[in-house]
Amino acid sequence: MLSKITVVGAGHVGATTAQRLAEMELAREIVLVDILEGIPQGKALDEWEAGPILGFDTRVLGTSGYEETRGSDLVVITAGVARKPGMSREDLLTTNAGIVRQVASRVKGTSPDAIVLVVSNPLDAMCEVAKRVTGFPRERVFGMAGVLDTARFRTFIADAVCVSVEDVQALVLGGHGDTMVPLVSYTTVSGVPVREFLDDATVQRIVRRTRDGGAEIVKYLKEGSAYYAPSAAVAQMVEAIARDKKRLLPCAAWLEGEYGQRDVYLGVPCKLGRGGVEAIVEVPLTGDERRALERSADAVRGQIEFLRRAPAQARSS
Repeated sequence: MLSKITVVGAGHVGATTAQRLAEMELAREIVLVDILEGIPQGKALDEWEAGPILGFDTRVLGTSGYEETRGSDLVVITAGVARKPGMSREDLLTTNAGIVRQVASRVKGTSPDAIVLVVSNPLDAMCEVAKRVTGFPRERVFGMAGVLDTARFRTFIADAVCVSVEDVQALVLGGHGDTMVPLVSYTTVSGVPVREFLDDATVQRIVRRTRDGGAEIVKYLKEGSAYYAPSAAVAQMVEAIARDKKRLLPCAAWLEGEYGQRDVYLGVPCKLGRGGVEAIVEVPLTGDERRALERSADAVRGQIEFLRRAPAQARSS
């Protein structure tokens, strides 16, 4: 158990994340932060009052400032505008970069030893902003994307094969968006390759649906975006850290030569423990998978370079 976890952003993703972390008792205190006065305070109080019913003793505190977050062991950044129908992840770059930049600056001042888990979109580029502003080492700044993307992929595979999701093992790498790379060669059902159950056309349809997973939900909701599955993915990652479980999970990590990539955030298999990203695991890829991962890295690098060329625009958002 950690001493204090801060969740920045009291929207659907942030508030649901705080609730899940409290129910799992991953910290003695969860602090929910949002600039909207009253929203984090009200949601946090409501969540805290569920403790006697659900049997957790974690204190949940809401605030619109950062003093209450001081000394956090882990900070989850969910702040940012939600994707709207027709809005690409690139459309979110300027506005959310400005928001994440401000949050990262406050975190650096109040919790200089914290692990930072970024959830804000476009995810991979926002991780780079947080790392650059905080100056924290790469093992303490990473993003949630691959766990969510993999969960969606496993859901659709299980449905197509008509088996339990627990029996589907899969891995989705790359950037969080249209260029993500579901590794079909590593997708199995209780160890049996998925192509023994599904033809290639069906697998490719599932790959496309996985890549469009977030947009599909946005289309249904009209306003807002997914938050149940994203918050569950964050909780799984935080649990691995808080309980030092050494889970091998796909995370958006800063690469320094791994997979032939450097100076870019990209979804890769990571060992998560109390130190954050304690190792990046390189797995053999097919030629097609490696080329797809290279294209994904190029797309993320383009977002990062865009933000670096337009810092004034991003700051003014």
